Amino acid sequence: MADFFGGNGEVFDKIGIQLIHSGERRMAGIARLPESVANKISAGEVVQRPVSVVKELLENAIDAGADRISVIISDAGKELVRIVDDGCGMERDDALLSVERFATSKIRDVEDLEDLSTLGFRGEALASISSVSHFELRTAVEGRSLGLSFRYEGGVLVEESEVQGERGTSISVRNLFYNVPARRKFLKSNATEYGHIYELVRSLVLACPDISWQMVNDGEELFNFRTSDLNERLDFFYGSGFAESLVPVTEENDFLSIRGFIGRPALQKRRRLDQYFFINRRLVQNRMLTQALQQAYGELLVERQAPFALLFLEMDPSRIDVNVHPAKLEVRFEDERNVRNMFYPVIKRAVRSYDFSPDLAPGDSPPVAPTGYPSPRPIAFQDVAEPAVTKGELYRNYREGAFSASRPPANLPAGFQEQLFSPPQPSAGFEGTAPLAGSGGNEDEVPLGDAAAEVKIWQLHNKYLICQIKTGLMIIDQHVAHERVLYERAVDVMETSVPNSQQLLFPQKVEFRPWDWEIFEEIRDDLYRLGFNLSLFGNRTVMIEGVPQDVRPGSEVTILQDMIAEYSENASKLKLEKRDNLAKSYSCRNAIMTGQKLSLQEMRSLIDSLFATRDPYCCPHGRPVIIKMTLGQLDHMFGRK
Repeated sequence: MADFFGGNGEVFDKIGIQLIHSGERRMAGIARLPESVANKISAGEVVQRPVSVVKELLENAIDAGADRISVIISDAGKELVRIVDDGCGMERDDALLSVERFATSKIRDVEDLEDLSTLGFRGEALASISSVSHFELRTAVEGRSLGLSFRYEGGVLVEESEVQGERGTSISVRNLFYNVPARRKFLKSNATEYGHIYELVRSLVLACPDISWQMVNDGEELFNFRTSDLNERLDFFYGSGFAESLVPVTEENDFLSIRGFIGRPALQKRRRLDQYFFINRRLVQNRMLTQALQQAYGELLVERQAPFALLFLEMDPSRIDVNVHPAKLEVRFEDERNVRNMFYPVIKRAVRSYDFSPDLAPGDSPPVAPTGYPSPRPIAFQDVAEPAVTKGELYRNYREGAFSASRPPANLPAGFQEQLFSPPQPSAGFEGTAPLAGSGGNEDEVPLGDAAAEVKIWQLHNKYLICQIKTGLMIIDQHVAHERVLYERAVDVMETSVPNSQQLLFPQKVEFRPWDWEIFEEIRDDLYRLGFNLSLFGNRTVMIEGVPQDVRPGSEVTILQDMIAEYSENASKLKLEKRDNLAKSYSCRNAIMTGQKLSLQEMRSLIDSLFATRDPYCCPHGRPVIIKMTLGQLDHMFGRK
């Protein structure tokens, strides 16, 4: 008990509410809290800030079957939150009960919690909200000439009257936390509180396109969507053309259905506010879904980027628990691993099947110069790229633009015209690399026809490859393109243990520093799988007897040393799986460099190898590999109409 003694002989006992003061021991009496106090305590869990009020009231409006909902706020919700809907409305007895604790029309017994089809269910929201505000509820049902109005102050009914009104319900919450000054004092700035409200309303506007939505802030109408066009809403919130650039996702089976949209990597931001997960129409936060989404994009995202997502999951309500968080934001799955094993491959398949190369494009319409001709605009990466296409379509675009129709290209491997895309296999060095036969399919087949007498591919400053494509031009960074080819090949070789070593005529000796030797020992087995045939030769010394087939002759020692240095740096800065780190280090240090001149054969071979990879649009570290520019964009920049 010594640890519980304070100064002046005070003791605080862990059990009960006991106080020992100067030798006197007294048990505090236990009393039932007044309902008004209990409601305020409950409000602290349910109503944490103005956005909590908006969320609860909007969920009730949606549950009431509303076709139109208006959201009106003043002073970031501190002065006023008003939600108006044209739902079913309530009779008098139901309206009075709705503002009492644990009174709800949505469940009757505990078994109903396992089959919830509504967003609300606890029956606490209105009681909690009314207890910390000046609260007014107006409601009317179909067929009644008059509606009803109930006004509450601090949870106490102070006025009831009949009013004119159409079918539906209007709830006004004024002076939130007026009687809980400590809570009001801890609210953030108006900009912060308003931002939370706007983001919530936006998510529900996107989730319920069948409902017409209006929002008014401090007397200014922000939007008024009268149709169910989801594309209109997406373009309003994220910019013109945004909806067309999204990648659709769809999957349905007996366990789980997934539908919705994900964003292209070029559109991604460094925040997760634009990720919306709805499970059985309920907006939720779930770490597993967030992580699986991020992992599905892999290297397509640079550091701290977060992909856009608007995804709707439907599953048996009995397989999830939504009653684990006061704000009903978190859910618990009965079998989380099974959900992830279905969710992750669906997203990954959608991500990998589309052309994610950024477009190089001008900004808005060019201004008109005094002469009457449009002025050219500076080149910029546009925020919203053209609609996504498959990599097969982009490759077809390249083949049809870079080659004319006279005879087949000499360097195409057998069967390539019929089947294009399969995981890259190890080959004997860079010059001979080319895509091998794969599964193909109608979408990815490229009608190559004949090849060009003049091939329209150029090398710019021994750094970039410029290709004429059917719709304009394509620019490829030769170093990161080769990185992508080598990275995927290294991953496949290590996973499948395919022989990938060529013996050196003259073995090379490498001496390691102590800290490099520790790294070498850690990755030694995977170096062998990758194709490095190494034997120990004294203290911290190895002999290189064989190397992967892509290693340039004469660079064997440097490549191994550089790989270990790169691996060590990645391990300290990035949390990478060991083989992924090794593959990244190998590809980075072994890829052709900026400034290296390539022959036409090598350029063509590199492009073909790039399009045979699973992810040709970015290097293993997230940098873009391909940039496209359409003829229309070029015409725009030159002032052509």
